[in-house]
Amino acid sequence: MAETVREGYADFRGWKTWYRITGDLEADKAPLVALHGGPGVPHNYLLNLAALADAGRAVIHYDQIGCGRSTHLPDKGPDFWQVPLLVDELDNLLQHLGVTDRYHLLGQSWGGMLGAEHAVLRPKGLKSLVIADSPASMALWLQEANTLRALLPPEVQATLLKHEAAGTTDTAEYEAAVRVFYDRHVCRIPWPPELQASFDALSEDPTVYHTMNGPSEFHCIGTIKDWSIIDRLDRIAAPTLLISGRHDEATPAVVQPYADRIPDVRWRIFEHSSHMPHIEEADVCLPAIADFIAGYD
Repeated sequence: MAETVREGYADFRGWKTWYRITGDLEADKAPLVALHGGPGVPHNYLLNLAALADAGRAVIHYDQIGCGRSTHLPDKGPDFWQVPLLVDELDNLLQHLGVTDRYHLLGQSWGGMLGAEHAVLRPKGLKSLVIADSPASMALWLQEANTLRALLPPEVQATLLKHEAAGTTDTAEYEAAVRVFYDRHVCRIPWPPELQASFDALSEDPTVYHTMNGPSEFHCIGTIKDWSIIDRLDRIAAPTLLISGRHDEATPAVVQPYADRIPDVRWRIFEHSSHMPHIEEADVCLPAIADFIAGYD
């Protein structure tokens, strides 16, 4: 089914948040808002979620400030790139689009962390929440990432350590070593153009990712390195679906606090996926998402 697509910008503190709407915001079904990961990895790799608009609901993508087609702010430092900024930006977008009374959220990786930060505030219009491939704390994330990293070939581990110690994580050799990890635990199938486009955009302006996270998934030295939401998860009132892959860098240990502490929760692990079940097993993952949110319109 061909769906109407429109794009626009929401003003946010004088900057611009770019958004894309597939489908009709006035449809009977509540819209789904997609929160991308990173932080700072733009929306492109989540574009196949637009297929959910075929069921008669709008699907909203956007680029968080600092990346993609939103305003870039390469001169801003750690004091600026903090979690509350991006929570406020999400609230601003929902208000701009006029959907605060009814909407679903799907957050992938960092986006799931952002979605959880939004959900613990118990917004009245949040009908359901999907947390995909996300840690409940960065301490758990780093613990598990280093466990997975220790299983890489010794020469790859040596390359990573060498460049991290020397501060040369911007070299091609370091990036190639990181890609070995990514091909195991981020996306295990040939990367589709949309995923490559997101990572290409990250390479062009890594400001947000490097400042909030660090140079790689397992070398987190940025402003979210101490982030945790574990002690606040019981405040989430929205029905929640957890998604992860069997080979995910978001291992069961990092997802488990969501399952333990969110009152209304269920968890689906996709056996042939790593960090991108919505890409790696789209034929089963997307229907699972659609069926879940349809129960809460």
